Parts: sequence; C-alpha cells; structure tokens
Amino acid sequence: MSALHTAPLDILDAYRTCEFVTLGRNGAPVVWPAAVRRRADGTLLLTTSLAFAQKALNVRRDGRVALLWSDPTGSGLDRPPQIFVAGRAVCPDDVMTGPEGAEDYWRTLFERQPHSRSYLAPGVRRLMDWYYLRLLITVTPEQTLVRPPLAPPPPARPDTGERTATSLLGAAQLARYPSAVLAACDRTGAPVLARTRPVATNAGFAVAVPTDCLLTAGPASLLVHRHDERLNHMQNALVRGELRQDGGSWLLAPHTVVEPMGSGRRRDALRVLRQTKRATTRYLRRRGLPRPHVRWEAFRELATPDVNRMGS
Repeated sequence: MSALHTAPLDILDAYRTCEFVTLGRNGAPVVWPAAVRRRADGTLLLTTSLAFAQKALNVRRDGRVALLWSDPTGSGLDRPPQIFVAGRAVCPDDVMTGPEGAEDYWRTLFERQPHSRSYLAPGVRRLMDWYYLRLLITVTPEQTLVRPPLAPPPPARPDTGERTATSLLGAAQLARYPSAVLAACDRTGAPVLARTRPVATNAGFAVAVPTDCLLTAGPASLLVHRHDERLNHMQNALVRGELRQDGGSWLLAPHTVVEPMGSGRRRDALRVLRQTKRATTRYLRRRGLPRPHVRWEAFRELATPDVNRMGS
C-alpha cells in the first residue's frame, strides 16, 4: 500500500503546485515550487528542465526528498489542509525530448497553465526548446502527514519606527508574502518542510512550526512564491541561512537571497532566457551529448484541447 493512503487524494490532486525540497552537496535543503502528478501506483512524478537540473543532480546524490502542498491558489479549495510527504526519489539521466512517460503530467500542465501552450508556436521554439528538454523525477512516498491550514495572521501591531523589517537581509522579499515555507533537516539529515509566518527580529527570522516537524539546527531556508489562478505571473525568492534554537523557539539567521526570476522586468526575462540556454548547453556538453531535437508535434497533440471531450 502506498504511503499516500492516509492523505486526502482529491485535495492533493487539486493543488496546482507544491514545495519540493532536495539536499545539496553539503546536505543543505534546497526548496523550490514544483508541479506534481500523482500516478496510479502511488508514486509522484515531477519533471525538471535541463536548465534547472540542480534538483535532479541532488536526487542522484541523495534520494531523500520532501514535498508540501500548502498553497491552494487556483485549486478552487477554501482553506484546505496542508499535505506533507517525505520519501525517496530517483532521476535517470535520460533526456526526454517528448512527453512519453509523462503524458498525464503534460496534459494536466497544458490544461492548468494555458499560456505554456504558446511555447510550442513555431516562432518561439528556438527560444524555448530548453523548456521541453526534461528529466523525470519519481518520488516513492514513505511518510504522509496532514496538517490544518495555516492560522490567519495576528492583527497588525502599531508601527514602532524600528527598521528591523527592512534592514534584515531577505526581509524585503519575505514582507511581500503573507507566509513562507521553511526548509530544514531533521536529526537524521532528511529534509522537512513547514509553512510558517516568519517574524523579522534583530538576530534573524523567528519561525513557528507544527509539532510534527522535528527540526535540527543547521542550514535552512525560507521560500516565498506565488502564481495566479492559471499558473501565470510566477514569482519566487529563497532566503538561505542557518537555523538555530533561541530559547524555546527557532531562528533563521539569513546569509543569502536568491531570486532566479528577478523582479519581473523585461530585462530580467531576457536575462533568464540567456541563462537557461547556457545552462542547457552546459548540462549536455558535460555529458558529451549533442543538443537533441524536441518532438514538438507530440507535445502539440497533448496541448490541443480535445473538442469532443470538452463538449461532452
């Protein structure tokens, strides 16, 4: 029996994204938003383009991963429970040029993210081939926890004139979001995730976590991300730091902020396009592989709405 049997699967399937954490070379948790498709055999399928292959490289080195479904935007659900899943992942070094083996994943993505169909247009293909050159990550769940939705934020406190919220590294990025996802490790070194409302202090971000989230001090990070109802206008930022206990609570002292998509300005989009092309070329070159050709028509078949099905 799959470890997912204790989860409300209809709710899990309704979520548009989840947070997915892997372990870096130094054992530090690395978390980013991801789209996931549940398979009939109880495993979970994710994909990553060659341009963002770090999560695949992390999985090949250490298969311990975790996922958290905690942002219901676009799901149609009203304050659904959060779902945490820990497990083991594998990622073969097979570059997929078509949707084979992930047909349901791509079909669902095209349906939920209509703007991604535009990447298949002939005039855009040369710029976007990196998006369709994918690696498949399969997660076998080993633990499932169902948590209540995050409690509403407390009433705003009067402005005291302190500059902590803006002077602390990462505070400006976190302040744009109502909550964040903490990625840390437990005592065995396995990654854990929890949605929380970080509070900026002079020493770092105070974070409260569920009692089932067994943390240990060490490298950790806070992820913030958002998207609209159609998985468009995506933004994210990652605040990395060191997690330690401060009295009876936990505190993350930040040291780095990562914003892979920039601020959303046009020049940022052009920069990201250049970086993705270079990263894809670098991944292939290190393996002595020629740049493969995307099977555009196979993707177009999945992206084209089924008129008969829609009309039934």
